[in-house]
Amino acid sequence: MPSKSKAKKARKQTVDLRLYVAGQTPKSLAAISNLKKICDDHSDAAYHIEVIDLVKNPALARDHQIVAIPTLVRSLPVPIRKIIGDLSDTERVLVGLQIVGPGAT
Repeated sequence: MPSKSKAKKARKQTVDLRLYVAGQTPKSLAAISNLKKICDDHSDAAYHIEVIDLVKNPALARDHQIVAIPTLVRSLPVPIRKIIGDLSDTERVLVGLQIVGPGAT
């Protein structure tokens, strides 16, 4: 029985997301909007979203190994996952974040 409670707890774990953007460009704004919509529409998990503007702190791009923007990084649960782009392809984002399993459609 304890394994079932651990499995339930794992499913309820917070998903830690960081979205790296560069200022208030149309692509950055679209990525922020798309991410919020995806999280709202798939609210069976708890989400923590942090938007990091690399215009304000460009050193973070090097420190966090960000090579393109916008980039979404899921740091929890592990493993770390990265998705580059404006997040307009909802299915790709869900699979990339492992919110939807590869066999589910």
